[in-house]
Amino acid sequence: MISPLAYVDPAAKIGKDVTIEPFAFIEGNVEIGDGCTIKAHANILKGTKIGQRTVVYHNAVIGSVPQDLHYKGEEAGVIIGDDCDIRENVVIARATHKGDFTIIGNHCFLMDGVHLCHDVKLDDWVLIGIKATLAGGAHVDSYTILSTNAQLQQNVHVGSWSFIQSGCRVSKDVPPYIIMAGNPAKYHGVNAQILRQNDKQPLDDRTIRHIMNAYYLIYQTSYSLEDATEKIIEQVPTGPQIEQILEFVKHSKGLTK
Repeated sequence: MISPLAYVDPAAKIGKDVTIEPFAFIEGNVEIGDGCTIKAHANILKGTKIGQRTVVYHNAVIGSVPQDLHYKGEEAGVIIGDDCDIRENVVIARATHKGDFTIIGNHCFLMDGVHLCHDVKLDDWVLIGIKATLAGGAHVDSYTILSTNAQLQQNVHVGSWSFIQSGCRVSKDVPPYIIMAGNPAKYHGVNAQILRQNDKQPLDDRTIRHIMNAYYLIYQTSYSLEDATEKIIEQVPTGPQIEQILEFVKHSKGLTK
């Protein structure tokens, strides 16, 4: 149902069984998938593509002009996947350069007041807490949680299954499976409880111990990062999670310590 009090540009592509409440504003060059709900006073701006069954709540702004001095009006946009919750007052900026997109995966939950700047990428099942801010080019891998008022600086990469606690200011990459706390953020151990108890990809105690041993070598010894990775290869039994840690470290431009 589309309320007669909503503004929907005739050029917008609206799927089946979409609900658009009064005073929502939807520009042209927008695609909204089947089963979505756009709440009152939400703004869906040009260049935005939304998948199926996603809900955009009151006063959210999707596809805003990026707050980037390099932006010169190029045709860029935002892509949001299926089954996402975009809560009240969220702002998601479009990408800066022509043909690029700010990307939100499937099953993501963005709480009240979250701000995603240009070219941010969230993989699937990411939860972003109230008023958290992600600067341009930040990338968050799947199953990661950023708690209330967390801040990611520009181009920071956060690995999967990590937990960034409330108020953390993160200026360098965060590898997978760990907890970051404090301001500035520091390593506070492996995210063991979530790794053990989640209903998506639970890990056994043996695998979690291997992850702990790997991060002991990285964070709790005097080894350089290069030496620590060599020690992991020598001392920690290999497996998909250890390989993921090593691959992340290999491509990182610098880890949060």
